[in-house]
Amino acid sequence: MSRPEDTLPPDLFYNDSESRKYTTSSRIQNVQVEMTNRALELLSLPSPSLVLDIGCGSGLSGEILSSVPPSDGGPHIWVGMDISASMLDIALQRDVEGDLLLADIGQGVPFRAGTFDAAISISAVQWLCNAESSDTSPQARLTRFFNGLYASLRRGGKAVCQFYPKNGAQRDMVSAAAIKAGFGAGLLEDGAATKNAKVYLVLSVGGGAIEGVVERMDGVDVVERGKTNQERKRKENVVTKGSKQWILRKKEQMERKGKIVKTNSKFSGRRRRIAW
Repeated sequence: MSRPEDTLPPDLFYNDSESRKYTTSSRIQNVQVEMTNRALELLSLPSPSLVLDIGCGSGLSGEILSSVPPSDGGPHIWVGMDISASMLDIALQRDVEGDLLLADIGQGVPFRAGTFDAAISISAVQWLCNAESSDTSPQARLTRFFNGLYASLRRGGKAVCQFYPKNGAQRDMVSAAAIKAGFGAGLLEDGAATKNAKVYLVLSVGGGAIEGVVERMDGVDVVERGKTNQERKRKENVVTKGSKQWILRKKEQMERKGKIVKTNSKFSGRRRRIAW
């Protein structure tokens, strides 16, 4: 059976008929409840928060955000964005409590910097991994999305994106784009090696390790993607232009080329006072 994202773009796939079918399916509702609760568990929001629901669809996840009891830190105020006008129309008919925005997340997240405390996304990010035409770049769409998401979250904010990667390459492409945007990131997989496996990308604004930032992750393997040895080595080798280390390195390069250079001294690279 083909995956929905392999057939049509999301705004065309989720037409009026498909959107109604999706919203009224008891199986999809149960899965949506399960994954949204898991995302909230990973976010571990201690108090009512302003949450961005990315790919909100007809508001199934939003209803859960609105109904979180005070004992679990809710209820939360939420804003949903989705590319399907049909899905958002059903959300309006269902009179959901969140505000709704028709937008393509592959073009960015169009909110003021630091607007949201947290963000969730259920079964939406994998749509960015497909190119509907030759002039569409999945990497560029993922970059715009994660850059916009990073900017829209406050410092210390968190996000959980549940998605269905087609393969390991897609999983790496998504996580690499998030890390490049500045997030501290961890990949979690519930039900690994089963047909019901669900992947969660857990993100924190401010970088650093994800452990300690996200609670209630016992029994789940966290896959951290740090800097590669090559990137680390490149960073260590970067020196400030004009510094003593930079001058000595330049002299070594000139000597290797057989050119005459001045003798090194304690005054190499010295900062001189401004003469008045």
